[in-house]
Order: sequence, then structure tokens, then C-alpha cells
Amino acid sequence: MNIVILGCGGFIGSHLLDRLLSTTDHKIVGWDPESSKIRKHLENPNFTLHQRYVDDPETQQDLREAVAEGDVVINLAAICNPSEYNTNPISVIKSNLFDVYPIVELCVEYKRWLISFSTSECYGRTLSSYVGDTTYENPDLYELKEDETPLIMGPIVNQRWTYACAKQMVERLVYAHHKEDGLPFTVVRPLNFFGPRMDYIPQRDGDGVPRVLACFMGALLNGDPMKLVDGGKARRTIVSIYEAVDAICRMLDNPEKANGHAFNIGNRNNEVTMAELADMMRKTYAKITGDPSYEDYPIIEVSSEEFYGEGYEDCDRRMPDISKAKELLGWEPKIALEDVLLDTMTYFHNEYAGAMKPAQVAE
Repeated sequence: MNIVILGCGGFIGSHLLDRLLSTTDHKIVGWDPESSKIRKHLENPNFTLHQRYVDDPETQQDLREAVAEGDVVINLAAICNPSEYNTNPISVIKSNLFDVYPIVELCVEYKRWLISFSTSECYGRTLSSYVGDTTYENPDLYELKEDETPLIMGPIVNQRWTYACAKQMVERLVYAHHKEDGLPFTVVRPLNFFGPRMDYIPQRDGDGVPRVLACFMGALLNGDPMKLVDGGKARRTIVSIYEAVDAICRMLDNPEKANGHAFNIGNRNNEVTMAELADMMRKTYAKITGDPSYEDYPIIEVSSEEFYGEGYEDCDRRMPDISKAKELLGWEPKIALEDVLLDTMTYFHNEYAGAMKPAQVAE
């Protein structure tokens, strides 16, 4: 199989390359401006990297040729940093919608199978949150089903939804082209993939605000209090990156079953509130370091406006229905949250604990 992967150098892309290049003979052509996470693959004869942005003018002809010769296009390219949704909304919309549409059109033109990575954020807030059901007694009001659950975003003034709306629009474009032009497609809706090489650590190798695991991990590494946004009441499910990649590989192995469907990829058994996650992470770090004082590491509460800026609004709960992935792909995650955190945090500890902050290096 000839595979085109856009965003191959990121968190998900690097793990997908690890699996595909070690277990298959697929030929892979990838695009990503960053190669630090995939250096070990750069000399692999089955892999060609174009180290450029997808919207780079020089990319267009090479990309056209790759799509024409390919069997499947996997789009992972995105801006998916929550801190940018309401601080750089135009860039977020452009990256996740307008830069992606030419890729969709190429797949339409050459009738190539497009595996489009979307987001669980496209579901927005649950119906439970709008009707005031804080007990979550009725699954119909909070459980996320790919083909049934309404997608409910907040008001325009809450620009936090720019990412979710852009991703949802791409889904609608893909589905429309499927209906009108016969575009083969699969949509993946990730629900919090955790694992090594996820995000960056603030004050170490990036600025701004990454996703929650890296924020909490950065606090532990940098000696700062762990910050709970709006009390940490939001609930999330967490799945191992290794099991997520397994789901993608099952799609590649079973195109006749994956084609024409959207899939939730998450682990229903690994649900936590953000407050519970912070506590689990400090206890896990105590185990990793052998320092019991981390079990009582300071956790403070901050408002979402203070943490993310004006215009932020959170999703209350994301509980995926994964029955479609079970039935069509034979996929079911089994790695417990404790093991996911231990593996992920051990990687970050080994990678960063002995390294100095940029300010220390400057001194």
C-alpha cells in the first residue's frame, strides 16, 4: 500500500510511523515541518519526508503527485492547542479548514481514500449540560454516538469553538463529497490519546499552554503548582496512543469495513475528572521518582479566563460510544489509565527531569 501522511512528525503521526514502518512494507510519503520525533525513520527506504508545511506553495505539486500515486491519504495536520482556539482563532480556522480543503479536493479528483482526523470536540457540550442534568442519569443526554449525537457548540463570542467548528466543517465537506462524488472516506474522532512524545513541556521546549497532561506534567517538572481550571470538574476519557494506533491500523487492514464511517476512538473505562487526573498524576510521579512528597504536591484552582483567556468555554463530559469500532474493526481498548499514565509520565521524566529550563541555560 502507498500511504500519504500529512502531519507525520507529530505525536500521533510519529507513533503511526513506528508501527507501520516496523510491521509492514507499506511505502509512506509524509509532510511535516518538524522531524525531531521521527529522526530514526529518516533513512528508512520505505519513507520519504517532505519537511514543509501543507500550505507551502512548493508542496502543492509534490502533494498532487503523491496523492495520484497513493492508495490512502491520512490527514493529521492541524493546530490543536487549546490555548490558541480563542487567542489565534483565524490561524486555527485557516489551518484546520481552509488548508485542509485542497487535500480533500485532491482525494476527490483521484478517488483516493481519505482518513480524516477530526476531534471529539466537534460534539461540543453535552445535552445534559444544557438541561441542567448534573447527575448524568440519562445516557441519551451525554453519551457520544457518531451518527446520532447532535453537535452543539457555544455562542460565537466564545471563540474556544473555532477548532471544533473548523473540524466539523471538514467532516461535512468530506461527507458531502462522499455523497455527491463517491469520495471514499473514514473520519476518526480521537478522545484524548495519551503517550510518550505527546505535546511539549512549557518552559522547556515550548511556550503557551499545551493540553492538560503536558500542563500538569510541566508543573511537576518545573516546581509550579498544578492548576485546575474551573475546579477541574470537566470529565474526559483517556486512551493509550498504542491502542489508538492499533485502531488506525485495523482501518488500513479493513478498508471495506472502515470506508464511509466516522469512528470514536476512546476508552470508556478510563474516565476521570480533571481534578482526579491531577491527583492521579502526582501520585504516579511519586512512584516514578521514589519521592513520596509528590503525593501531596500543591494543586490550585484558577478560572478558565485566567488560564486560557477571554472567550473560553469547556466541554463538560465526553463519554464515547465505541460500539461501531468494536463491531466493524474488532477494536476494543484494554490498557488501564494507571498504566497509561505510568508509561507516559515515565517518558517525560526521563526526557526532561535532568534538563535545565531555557532560563537556566541562558544564565
